[in-house]
Amino acid sequence: MRMLGRALRNRLLPALLTATGVSLIASGLLTYTGAAEGVPLPDETPIVIAGDPTPTPSIPLPTVPASGPPTGGPSPSARSTAVATRVVMPALKIDLPIIKPKGGSGAYPQCNVAMYLVHPNLLQPGQGRATYIYAHARDGMFGPIYHLAIEKNTPKKMIGMVIQVYTSDDLVYWFEVKQVLLHQLKLDRALNAKTDELWLQTSEGPKGTPGKTQLRAEPIAVLPADHKDAHPKPRPVNCG
Repeated sequence: MRMLGRALRNRLLPALLTATGVSLIASGLLTYTGAAEGVPLPDETPIVIAGDPTPTPSIPLPTVPASGPPTGGPSPSARSTAVATRVVMPALKIDLPIIKPKGGSGAYPQCNVAMYLVHPNLLQPGQGRATYIYAHARDGMFGPIYHLAIEKNTPKKMIGMVIQVYTSDDLVYWFEVKQVLLHQLKLDRALNAKTDELWLQTSEGPKGTPGKTQLRAEPIAVLPADHKDAHPKPRPVNCG
């Protein structure tokens, strides 16, 4: 049954999306030369969550409007000002608004939201490089990732899970988790990506714990999104 479920997720889901007129994301829209090395990860810290957020095996399919999505997908130049606004991981019941880090990427992150990392080598979904999103490993945030990866030591359960990232220009990008990396200390792999990728990060211990958990996901599709769904109201809280 597990193998069947993974096959349905990895093969049938993209096929169904394509059959309904979804525009597959074109990889390699932008290229660059040179490598960025030695950049530290953003800092955040977990609070052990209560209960067992057992993943649900069902992955909801999007509803495609009768007119269908735009063909060919957006070009980087056409959406240079669009930013990620919401991240959803249905199997782990994660659903968070995304904001730009308050005070810049070096500031300690806020609670009740996810944040996108600002760096010249990191872009927004559909712009040809990696998008890097991080949040505290707390209940209601990225706690379920921490729970599976660190508390239960079952990071591979997240392989194949779907992540949806909404953007401010009313699109939703679908990604599939391909890797779960534990005890990471640098951003190098994300910074050196030359095609669209999504990276999620959360902590592995109390404040000051150096290693981080990273999820690397590859694009499946892009769909038009309802304006309200793409613009949740962020309610960030300062936390320590």
